[in-house]
Amino acid sequence: MVILHCMKKETWEKVKDNKYFGEKSLELEGFVHCSPVEYMWRVAPNFKDITDELVLLCIDTDKLKSEVRWEDGDKCGRSYPHVYGLINTDAVTKVLPYLKDENGNWIKNDELKHIQDR
Repeated sequence: MVILHCMKKETWEKVKDNKYFGEKSLELEGFVHCSPVEYMWRVAPNFKDITDELVLLCIDTDKLKSEVRWEDGDKCGRSYPHVYGLINTDAVTKVLPYLKDENGNWIKNDELKHIQDR
């Protein structure tokens, strides 16, 4: 299964050659936030006002070395993948640009359109 993680492109450029990344998220949250593709539109508003260039990392959960827990932290009836440990960069199968319209709203990438939003 593929899950998504959004980050600044500048940060990705700094960590992409490392074996692992996600230290800052682990320190702050205790896990790395991710999203299933079908729920990305629900979390996208969190990135609306970020002016830095962003990327979406497509992460293959079968290749992840750290534990993934599906949790409903907001008690909203939807579970999101939280990675409890560093993310090994070789689990990142694709890096997509984070596309926005003129109002800052996320535009779903063509590569993800085959997965229906929920």
